[in-house]
Amino acid sequence: MDIQNLLFSLFCFFFISLFLGHQQVVEGSRVSPFAFRPKKLFVFGDSYADTGNNRKDLASSWKFPYGITFPAGYLGIKTPIPYRWRKELAGRLKYGLNFAYGGTGVFDTTVAEPNMTTQIDFLEQLLNDSVYTKRGLKTSVALVSLAGNDYSTYIARNGSAAGFPAFIGSVVNQLTVNLKRIHDLGVRKIAVSALQPLGCLPQSTARFSFEQCNGTENTLVDLHNQLLLQAVNNLNKETNSTSFFVLDIYNAFWNVFNQKEEHQVSTPTFENPFEPCCVGVSAGFSCGSVDEHGEKKYTLCSNPKSKFFWDTVHPTQEGWQAVYSTPALQNSLKQLW
Repeated sequence: MDIQNLLFSLFCFFFISLFLGHQQVVEGSRVSPFAFRPKKLFVFGDSYADTGNNRKDLASSWKFPYGITFPAGYLGIKTPIPYRWRKELAGRLKYGLNFAYGGTGVFDTTVAEPNMTTQIDFLEQLLNDSVYTKRGLKTSVALVSLAGNDYSTYIARNGSAAGFPAFIGSVVNQLTVNLKRIHDLGVRKIAVSALQPLGCLPQSTARFSFEQCNGTENTLVDLHNQLLLQAVNNLNKETNSTSFFVLDIYNAFWNVFNQKEEHQVSTPTFENPFEPCCVGVSAGFSCGSVDEHGEKKYTLCSNPKSKFFWDTVHPTQEGWQAVYSTPALQNSLKQLW
């Protein structure tokens, strides 16, 4: 199989590089800034973290042009393999596993893949099968990505505007249950992403010619993030620990959008950060779409590095690098040690 297909999604770059990218190798020895020197990484969530679990018949990210800028040589150290490849690549299990499936959420979504509860079930089963031990998980880190699929499903199923705040509460409550369960299985540190400004994704800014965000959507995002921060603080109090923390993706995105002078040197400038590189030719098509004759039904920019967004939802490799270098994200990462 083509390695580009195996490593099909450039979107895993963000979560993997956040943690593994912080580690340095000096004369063959790994020097970690973490107080407890993590040895394994377990990933749960959606397409912002999925590195190959989605089936080809469900995920557009297996199709060209996805993967054309995948940073295969960037990571430098071993990364956790997708759960679906655990038998074929059993020798890599010692580095952890990626259980994330694109399109999923804490609840069932329109994508017929395992939700987050089931993803955690997979880890629990591996513990029961002695693939991992609870003691071994004490030197592990978990990354939990929730990028909004529950909310897009709520809208797709004609959920009411009046009921949205209550639904946000139920999503955060279930996410909190999931975080606690991961901790109870033995994982030492658990990072959960704040929700990015959904109103600024190209799928929302398209109606404004990619020139401005949808303020109503971002107001709902603010509620989600406020409830999440409260939940994480409560979890740390309940467990008398600092095991849980939030990755401030929301403000990291805004740092890039605003292009503040203090970090322009290290952060690339995107002329129009809301306009994607790859987009369907009309509302009925998306990036990677082809018609019955195999003719492509999408447009592709000439230089992905000049764009923050790859498609209508996901940042480019360059976009994630910009997010990673922001003050908001760097300050979040300090909570690891």
